Amino acid sequence: MTIGPIEAVGAGSPIGGLAPIGGLEATESTTSTNGADFAAMLAGGLQKVEAAQDRADNLAVQAATGQLADVHEYMIAANEAQLTTQLTAAVRNKAIEAFNEIMRLQA
Repeated sequence: MTIGPIEAVGAGSPIGGLAPIGGLEATESTTSTNGADFAAMLAGGLQKVEAAQDRADNLAVQAATGQLADVHEYMIAANEAQLTTQLTAAVRNKAIEAFNEIMRLQA
């Protein structure tokens, strides 16, 4: 397994120098207000989280049965699944906080 170089997301990126995670690419036009695009992006992200968890589960079974030659593959997959789950939970929590704040403003 090789690790490629880190590439910048974009010239105006607030995290310049870091590559997008999980295949999510930055787009030039961020003015789109189409809810279907957001829903598709959200569904795709959740599918990637589930795929990472499934991969870690499969490698855990292979490691337990002795079919996995390199145990470090399982450790990497397990950490990736854990981090993606933690990130998903953090984003969910921030979305709930934002929704609650908007509801308080309207009252």
